[in-house]
Amino acid sequence: MPVSVGFVSLGCPKNTVDSERMLALMGQEGLLISADTDNADVVVINTCGFIESAKQEAIETIRYAVDLKEKGQVKKVIAAGCLAQRMGADLGKEVAGIDAIMGLGDRDNIAKIVKEVTKDNSQYLYMNQPKVNVHDDRGRLLITPGHYAYLRISEGCNRNCTFCTIPSIRGSFVSRPMNTLLDEARELVEYGTRELVLIAQDSIFYGIDQGMKHGLVKLLKELEKIDGLDWIRVMYLYPASIDDEFISCVADSEKIVNYVDMPIQHINDTLLRSMRRSDTQKRTTQVIEKFRAAMPDMTLRTTCIVGFPGETDEHFEQLLEFVKWAQFDALGCFTYQHEPGTPAYDMDQQVPEEVKHERRERLMLLQQEIAFENARKRVGQSLECIIDDIGEPGFATGRFFGQAPEIDSVCLIENFEGQLGDYIEANVIDTDEYDLVVKQND
Repeated sequence: MPVSVGFVSLGCPKNTVDSERMLALMGQEGLLISADTDNADVVVINTCGFIESAKQEAIETIRYAVDLKEKGQVKKVIAAGCLAQRMGADLGKEVAGIDAIMGLGDRDNIAKIVKEVTKDNSQYLYMNQPKVNVHDDRGRLLITPGHYAYLRISEGCNRNCTFCTIPSIRGSFVSRPMNTLLDEARELVEYGTRELVLIAQDSIFYGIDQGMKHGLVKLLKELEKIDGLDWIRVMYLYPASIDDEFISCVADSEKIVNYVDMPIQHINDTLLRSMRRSDTQKRTTQVIEKFRAAMPDMTLRTTCIVGFPGETDEHFEQLLEFVKWAQFDALGCFTYQHEPGTPAYDMDQQVPEEVKHERRERLMLLQQEIAFENARKRVGQSLECIIDDIGEPGFATGRFFGQAPEIDSVCLIENFEGQLGDYIEANVIDTDEYDLVVKQND
């Protein structure tokens, strides 16, 4: 009987890509991928370790799998991914009973590792490879619906923001070769992908490490040439590096959707310097104004951090005023996480937890008002939607260009006829909080 493997993927889309590649590699080696993770021979947890909340979710998931092992329901437990890379052998001390801990550099050895751990009762630590290789992500077993897929264009990050653990986990920024990315994109489209979501720690930096000027623009223009690819979506744009060339590329394209994901983190210049961010309020304001002048229908998403060391009431009020001005369509907000090993960990003027959470609540309530109003403004519009899920007869869930998969609001579709992955025309007839209620055109 082949060894059965239950797989749990946690964290961001970049982790999703690693999970999809590992699943494919295990399948190619004759391992049986099981949907029943509670009763598989081996359970693999691809962890996230970015912030404390992600770390705790990963540890709880690993503990659950170890408990199943102690009950005899599963035989082996493997911890992979970012938290395994970050903690190494200490993860085995945190959760006794893990059979193997594998770093990021051993991703492509997953099938070998699964087979090795089933041989005996030893605990294995696989941390011999570099933490970051420029992985070849071609040949994945997609865990997205298939009509959309993530295309990881780089690894690591060079920004070294003082609050962030990513460079210490995934290393310096490395662009994936353009020819490899184009081959992967064609492969995905050949198997039914119609929307590609480009991901990186810093997408706008693509190609700079290779001495390429306007590397992301060059990549996008090549992707546009792929027949059968309808939408291209770019995530994680660092504000300070966005230039007129990129804005024009998006505005002039028929395939790159008018969607901008630009995490600003904060807007106060003093805090931005303390965060080691090179953007400023003036520069970010100019970028937003240029985007909106070039694409009046643009959807703008951002991410903010509140409670960073040294953030005063005045700094926070400045952020609120900027959010009121910017009218972001979507905004995610994190309270600052006191992460060991980051420069901000030892900074003075740490903000009390209750203050962080109060500020986050105020910011999100403000953003809720903005998002609800922006949604209401779309009532009466006709939108092209891609179908992500089909429910009861006549109903489906989809997205228009201004909604990224898995993180944004959705379109609730009535009068639906069609199939998963179809593009349909629909009229917005109402809103349901953040979501749009749309009716498919006859």
